[in-house]
Amino acid sequence: MNATTKFAGFALGLAAVFGIALATGAAIGPEPAEPAHDSTAHEDGAAPLGSHSDDIPGGMMATDRGYTLRLDTTQTTAAPNVPLRFRILNQDGAPVTRYVRSHDKDLHLIVVRRDMAAFQHVHPVLDGNGTWSVPLDLTRSGDYRVFADFTPEGGDNLTLGADLRVAGGYDPQPLPPAAMTSTVGGYTGTLGGSVIPGQASRVTVSMHRDGKPVTDLQPYLGAYGHLVALRAADLAYLHVHPDGHPGDSVTAPGPTITFYVTAPSAGDYRLFLDFQHEDVVRTAEFTLTVAPHATAPAGEPTHTGQTSPQPVPSGHGH
Repeated sequence: MNATTKFAGFALGLAAVFGIALATGAAIGPEPAEPAHDSTAHEDGAAPLGSHSDDIPGGMMATDRGYTLRLDTTQTTAAPNVPLRFRILNQDGAPVTRYVRSHDKDLHLIVVRRDMAAFQHVHPVLDGNGTWSVPLDLTRSGDYRVFADFTPEGGDNLTLGADLRVAGGYDPQPLPPAAMTSTVGGYTGTLGGSVIPGQASRVTVSMHRDGKPVTDLQPYLGAYGHLVALRAADLAYLHVHPDGHPGDSVTAPGPTITFYVTAPSAGDYRLFLDFQHEDVVRTAEFTLTVAPHATAPAGEPTHTGQTSPQPVPSGHGH
């Protein structure tokens, strides 16, 4: 996944401040019946084939730049092991069968309930005819958004989105309050750094278990941390990756994972951080809020790509 890496930060003694490089989204509508071939915008939210609007964030459209995400079914019933099948179609309506591998996989599938109370990051299997398949845990009914993050051979990285409805009683949950820490299975992730909207900034996540730093994180999908961020208002999607790579001379296996992130706007975001330790992948979840006019505290420079990034506080003690 070659999406631009971007993330959030904190002000001293106050609530967490965070942001993601997600521009203003468009309304999400039904899936297109077939890939369109005209040159005008579609009422269903899909862009004309061969076109792309840079101000529309990933996952908002089922069709973009000549490719369409097509689910075999858009409605199912709640169950713990539901098979999902889908295809990526090119502008001629033919299934795509050749992809560029990114972070150890040809395609990453993110499935999240619209209230973000249920999240899965899975990796489907592709058959010879261009159909992807994967079992999903859909025990919790409700409306879901399915995101396919991939790079077709000869094309650009794309994130396409489609709606999946899971029948049954739906009890939507409120967005959890913003917090600078997240705890899962005895592990605690703590966010550090600060973000100025519109600028790439350095932010960290420090992992501890039972109060002790975790210094032997294992690579997962080619990195020590794998972050998916969704804007709460519209589920605009951004896939974020940490700075550095396992095995290089400067990237340590914990406790701190570093990201470079940009926040163009204020708002609430839900973050899902996958990390692996002792052969188990866990997901730490955060709710973070971007302030309308965030400023970096003194001594915490932003990163523009022209100078070397400087260390920022890890956020402990806040």
